[in-house]
Amino acid sequence: MKKVFAMLLALALTLSLAACGGGSGSSGSGDAQTGGDSGSGSNPVVKIGVFEPQTGDNGAGGKQEILGMQYANYVQPTVDIGGTTYDVQLEIVDNRTTAENGPSAAAELMNRDVSVVLGSYGSGVSSAGGSVFAEAGVPAIGVTCTNPQVTSDCDVYFRICFTDPFQGPALASYAYDGLGVTTAYTLAMLGSDYDQGLVYYFKEAFEALGGTVISDDFPEGSANFVSYINKATSSGAGVIFAPVSTNYAQLIIEAAGAQGYEGSLLGSDTWDNNMVAQSTIGKDVSVEVTTFYQEGGNESFDSGIKEWINSNADAKTNNGGNDEVSAVTAMGYDAYFTALEALKAAGSTDASAVLEALPSISYEGVCGLIEFDEIGDAKRDQAYIKRANTETGTWDFVKVQGVE
Repeated sequence: MKKVFAMLLALALTLSLAACGGGSGSSGSGDAQTGGDSGSGSNPVVKIGVFEPQTGDNGAGGKQEILGMQYANYVQPTVDIGGTTYDVQLEIVDNRTTAENGPSAAAELMNRDVSVVLGSYGSGVSSAGGSVFAEAGVPAIGVTCTNPQVTSDCDVYFRICFTDPFQGPALASYAYDGLGVTTAYTLAMLGSDYDQGLVYYFKEAFEALGGTVISDDFPEGSANFVSYINKATSSGAGVIFAPVSTNYAQLIIEAAGAQGYEGSLLGSDTWDNNMVAQSTIGKDVSVEVTTFYQEGGNESFDSGIKEWINSNADAKTNNGGNDEVSAVTAMGYDAYFTALEALKAAGSTDASAVLEALPSISYEGVCGLIEFDEIGDAKRDQAYIKRANTETGTWDFVKVQGVE
């Protein structure tokens, strides 16, 4: 049934796909990072693959997503499957952000005999890994990969986050109705299916509301965004929407602050990163993002993971040097428990049984109820809007945003 929906969806994506391509970042295959093959005691081991970037443009976000899985594994290191208690072992590989590296990193996980895969942060590399997972018949649970093709083009891929056909219009609604902006400027990296897809959905929705959109693309490796900021200013754009990776977001913020841009910088979920918020300190900028979770949404989770981060120097480093809870970390936590629910429902560690069980899973997570539609996408219709606090370098909650 997913293939039928995929064919229908493909017709709606033609314009978006024309601009899509591989992800950005460094080249090379995934580097394995894992523990031993045996459990902590006499229990048998079930392996969950972690397919995430730890290097490249999305390395910072990938590390934060992994933190949620590692904390979840700390909270619940075992699972009962078919009447037997298993130790859960995370098998982590670095997919290095890029679509070119995705297949080799995915193949490394398949060689480790995992029952289910979690990840990835980044849609391009997720899609690239999906073909490997599909060939092996191993299910994958996307955590924050929002491009619709990740699931529509792959029968074994599911996801727990909202998708770009929702996120783009949600941001457009916020800009037009919430901020009262009628002219928007979009900025995306050439060759990034994530960037280009979100710009497509934002532009379509913003123009349908009556707004005007001016769009530009920049080449991979760009370091100077002054000319783009100046063009946005001269065109009268009240917002700059740039659904880019964390490192580019910081460069855009730097340029906007230096040039005195008076509008709002709108970011997608990739901007919801501690380092992005910290980069606004002392700058006269307004930065707002859509995301999956706001610290304070679940006090028990927040206090527990903060204590864990502060007791672990590596975890704190991977979280950007502080204990602020990232939305992708909360989503990584939920993804781990969704995988446990699928293993329990399957009653087996066999990947085919887990794949068969996944469509019927219902799990109330930290970030909300997780259930899947016919394509394998989560049934989500709300996003959090957060604004960077330029005094503290943290995120402040603005509102919950849907699409009218």
